[in-house]
Amino acid sequence: MKRLNWSEVAPDGAKALYGVHQYVTKHTALPAELIHLVFLRVSQINGCAHCIDLHTRDLLKTMQIDKIALLPVWEEVPHLFPEQYRAALAWAEEVTRVSETHASDEAYAAAAEAFEPKDLVDLTIAVAAMNAFNRLGAPFRLPVAAKP
Repeated sequence: MKRLNWSEVAPDGAKALYGVHQYVTKHTALPAELIHLVFLRVSQINGCAHCIDLHTRDLLKTMQIDKIALLPVWEEVPHLFPEQYRAALAWAEEVTRVSETHASDEAYAAAAEAFEPKDLVDLTIAVAAMNAFNRLGAPFRLPVAAKP
């Protein structure tokens, strides 16, 4: 079934959401690789094919395939990810699953230990933005670049 192109139907909404994306990717102190890793992990959790495809391709430009392939099980391969990346991934999962986790005090304390206050807020904005994109990309079945 063909679905609406949400950004064409609501260009002002798209502009607003892309503005948040622009802020996170261009105007924070967070490393670009970390941001895209978090974007990919959030998209994997939410099952957004378009975003998984897009962010995997972004990461392949700067990251070894082993890290990308093992991202869903990052906790089992701690040697592949620096401590701050692991803290970001844990926080991203906690925030993405907030209806289950309620952003526990333990998870918050761990994230707050790994990030300066502004960076933690920016990371949380990045997670929230990707969750918003996923909630548009998946229901409207945005296309993937991958071909048969």
